[in-house]
Amino acid sequence: MDFAFATAAAPGRANEDHLLLSAEFAVLLDGVTQLPGLDTGCVHGPVWLVRTLGAHLTTALSADPAGGLDDVLAGAIEAVCRDHAGTCDLTNPNSPSSTVAIVRERGELLEYLVLCDSSVVFERGGRVEAVSDGRTGDLLHYDRESVARVRNRPGGFWVASTAPQAAGEAVTGSVPLDGLSRLLVCTDGISRLVEFFGSTWPSVFELAERQGPRAVIDAVRVQERVRPELLTQRGRRFKQHDDATLALRLR
Repeated sequence: MDFAFATAAAPGRANEDHLLLSAEFAVLLDGVTQLPGLDTGCVHGPVWLVRTLGAHLTTALSADPAGGLDDVLAGAIEAVCRDHAGTCDLTNPNSPSSTVAIVRERGELLEYLVLCDSSVVFERGGRVEAVSDGRTGDLLHYDRESVARVRNRPGGFWVASTAPQAAGEAVTGSVPLDGLSRLLVCTDGISRLVEFFGSTWPSVFELAERQGPRAVIDAVRVQERVRPELLTQRGRRFKQHDDATLALRLR
């Protein structure tokens, strides 16, 4: 697979997204921004987590091209836990975490995995489908204590952190490569263009193909500046700016 990509940190912050591309797969991670003063029990932050998890995922996907994506992710989370078990409290529910989106060519199929709120979007036969894991949108309360209670718990939401079993809760599937005309992988810093600002996935594809992936990020930033009041869902107010990353498969 050949990809064009772009990534940009939210203004004034370090970029907690991490993208890895190869001829057979793409891995996109979005580190969860930690609230100020939050006790995570960990000496590391989201940037360390996404880089470390990404390294383990890339190694595993390269070594075993036929392994199930959920098994690969579970093994990578276990490996990350071993990397910082000696310095950090892995029982702390606020340990650094990340969303995960993976696509892989395997034979005649495109396989995908999505954990938490990044997205895989593809078009086949003129029909666009966006694959995401929207369980964070179903939460009734978003204060730090409520989120910690349901994070990586049945009935709550799942994210890559210190629980390898979260991989088994990811959204997985496959589609035939034959007839697959468009494909992109993105973080929620990109999907907000559709989910909050009224764009459509066909329009996102067209903009990325016509002007390049960076133009999609620029479009997001414009909307964040001029219509921040739209970043509200079920009474939850989302941050005005977010890290934004997308990878577009070239035709």
